[in-house]
Amino acid sequence: MFDPALTPPEAARWARRAGLALPADRHAAVSATADHIHSVVAVLRELNFGDTPPAPAYRVAAAKETHDAAV
Repeated sequence: MFDPALTPPEAARWARRAGLALPADRHAAVSATADHIHSVVAVLRELNFGDTPPAPAYRVAAAKETHDAAV
């Protein structure tokens, strides 16, 4: 799936749509940040978490641990 990069004018348009005031000098920085986030999320989507238990399983296991000050 090819997703073209978010251009600064598109970043401004999406900001306006969301009701955000985005100064013109921030358009390029916002579009670059959004593109970076998109690339990181794309990598995460490719990971296979098939046998990984959900997060609550780890919280329950951590709560059962006993901690002592022994080194």
